[in-house]
This record gives sequence, C-alpha cells and structure tokens, in this order.
Amino acid sequence: MENPEYEAELDARGLFCPEPVMLLHGRITEVSPGGILKVIATDPSTTRDIPRFCQFLNHELVAQQTDGPEYLYFIRRGD
Repeated sequence: MENPEYEAELDARGLFCPEPVMLLHGRITEVSPGGILKVIATDPSTTRDIPRFCQFLNHELVAQQTDGPEYLYFIRRGD
C-alpha cells in the first residue's frame, strides 16, 4: 500500500476501545475539511470501529492497512 499524503497524525498505539475512536473524534476536527489524518493503532477493534466512525460521520476512509501488529488508517475529513 502506498500511503497518501496526510496533514496530521494520531498515535493510538497501546490504547483500547473506546479510546482510539474517542481520540479520533477530537483529532479529526483539527484537520481541515478535505485533509487527511493518519491513525496508527494496535487495538483489533479499530478494524471495525474506524470504518463505522467514517461511515456515520461522513469521513472517507482513503486507505487502511490491517495485516500487521499495527493498523494504519488514512481518513479524509468530510465537510
């Protein structure tokens, strides 16, 4: 996977549900609309929670990598 350019990063390694999504909720507001936030997580529940977060709040999950011990997500902020 080629990582897209991103504007900001959220390191949620070592945190467990619901903390990564709670932090994501606050951090995405610091990214300008259309900008991309990179999220790094280690909690397997993020593979379910982050796509749902994007769907419900109209953000775009541009890319994700979930095949290692760390999960990467690139989220484009909606309007």
